[in-house]
Amino acid sequence: MKKIISIVSLYALPVLVLADSVTDANSLFTLANNILKSVLPIIIAIAVIYFVYNAFSYMIAADEEKKGVAKEKMIYGIIALFVMVSVWGIVNVLSNTFGFTTTSAPTLPGLPTSQSF
Repeated sequence: MKKIISIVSLYALPVLVLADSVTDANSLFTLANNILKSVLPIIIAIAVIYFVYNAFSYMIAADEEKKGVAKEKMIYGIIALFVMVSVWGIVNVLSNTFGFTTTSAPTLPGLPTSQSF
């Protein structure tokens, strides 16, 4: 688990170096969105590899105990993939329903400046 966290953090490091460009909440949300867009495919790929590995383990297992363990892990992998894809779909449906697009973010309220008086 520590290896996965370190690999993901190294992958996201170039984005985090640009954190000085965060000036308001909108740019913070844009930065978080960019990080999630780059990390989400990696997480889905890891889940698919986990499922395929356990399916292969199930096929080559000699005794029933090892088959049972591999079968349980396959079920957990399928559930994880289903949840990830479902949440991804729900977010897309909601964003299309309420008119959010990836090119524009809603205008967030801010503190008044001297030019607004």
